[in-house]
Amino acid sequence: MAIDNQLSAGTATTPKAQLPKGKTEVKILMIHGYTQSGALFRAKTRALEKLLAKVLSSVSLHPTLIYPTGPNRLLPRDIPGFIPKDDGDDDEQGDSWAWFRKDESSGQYRLFDQGMDTIAAVIRESGGIDGVVGFSQGGFMAGAVASALEETRAPPEGPDGDWARKLREANGGKGLKFAVPYSGFYAPVESLQWLYEPKIKTPTLHYLGSLDTVVEESRSMGLVDRCEQPVVITHPGGHHVPVSKEWVMPLAGFIKQHAEVKLQAGL
Repeated sequence: MAIDNQLSAGTATTPKAQLPKGKTEVKILMIHGYTQSGALFRAKTRALEKLLAKVLSSVSLHPTLIYPTGPNRLLPRDIPGFIPKDDGDDDEQGDSWAWFRKDESSGQYRLFDQGMDTIAAVIRESGGIDGVVGFSQGGFMAGAVASALEETRAPPEGPDGDWARKLREANGGKGLKFAVPYSGFYAPVESLQWLYEPKIKTPTLHYLGSLDTVVEESRSMGLVDRCEQPVVITHPGGHHVPVSKEWVMPLAGFIKQHAEVKLQAGL
């Protein structure tokens, strides 16, 4: 699978290699977690990417994984576990990014629209996507993107729904074939409840870590419970994306199942 290196925040890899003969491309948006970047997320999931390509190639599917970077740069003091330096120089900029920032006093998601605008731009540049995978904060975003793109779901009128209309325009008005949140969660933000009522119809596969202490199981189950037909896999690890064959094979099977169903239906 030929995929270029990540660029700056708000951009993503753009596949330049020609589609192998006889293969059907499946474009998958890969949304990183809080404090990560597209480049770091790809580095952490490189084994998953290679195995996915190998397995899906046997059924004539060619996965193209697209790794954007969130638009909100984080300072060291914004990162959990931060310890101030003795010299007080805590404003150096690193390669840590977020899709939004939670306001601890109000619970609102600041800069959320900006994050979604970045995703819409990447979808547009990619010529649309078929599915989405996300980790942690990206897992929440994956569920939100899938829900917002459902053709039967009506976004709010006015500014609260503008980001969703931009997403739909970017993806040509088409819904997704699948969504896969790793350590994802439900957002108890009033302005986003339309994403969960009614339940998300897009096929979803949820990975939960039995030892995850960052996103508690109850938060992940909050998202699971708001999906119509969720599939849940629990791995015996913590807050990460498992990339060994044992845990990638269910992902490959899930993608194969839902990509092929839509292809056979002519959708």
